[in-house]
Amino acid sequence: MPKLIIVDDDFSIRSLLRMVLVKEGFEVLEAGDGQEALEVMEKVKVDLAIIDVMMPRIDGIELCREIKEFYHIPVIMVTAKGETMDKVKGFQTGTDDYIVKPFEPIELVMRVKAIMKRYNIVSAQKLSIGDVDIDMQGRQVKVKGHSIEFPPREYDLFIKLVSSENQIFTRDQLIEEIWGYDFEGDERTIDVHIKRIRERIRDSETVKIVTIRGLGYKAEVLA
Repeated sequence: MPKLIIVDDDFSIRSLLRMVLVKEGFEVLEAGDGQEALEVMEKVKVDLAIIDVMMPRIDGIELCREIKEFYHIPVIMVTAKGETMDKVKGFQTGTDDYIVKPFEPIELVMRVKAIMKRYNIVSAQKLSIGDVDIDMQGRQVKVKGHSIEFPPREYDLFIKLVSSENQIFTRDQLIEEIWGYDFEGDERTIDVHIKRIRERIRDSETVKIVTIRGLGYKAEVLA
């Protein structure tokens, strides 16, 4: 059962969303602010976070940044109507989607389901793609039954690509999502990491990282 956390300092909103999401088959945790959310997430594995922007102690923007750096799970940001800069800051810190208050709970449910579907590989604890097996919880990769050591950045980059099979990512997109928008390196960093990933999975006959000339990279899974 997918596990979500709702982070909002308004108890009535948390209660309403919890009720709706539980009916849809989700397990729901709650937190009243960003600090409380991080404390919960240190103890419990969460698959997706729904976070309000305006909160005491740690606000939604900073919480999103922390989640993307340490937990690598999808985030839906809740913003006030007309707060364009909140949306911009949210996307800069890695949020996957946003929803504007006031909204119908069913709209949030549909957004959650769409993101969970898109992240179904990432959110699974164990994944098999042809001759590649991935233990998401242990962050371990096996090719044809043999364990392959991945440094953290290469692992995150590999998972980003294989979790969205055939989706093309530009170098800029990958840099922002894996290293962060304030990364001071250049695009060659991606090329070097891709080269290393290809070397690590060279024995795989089914999973390939393909260069799309002039655009970026994508993962292909061969039948």
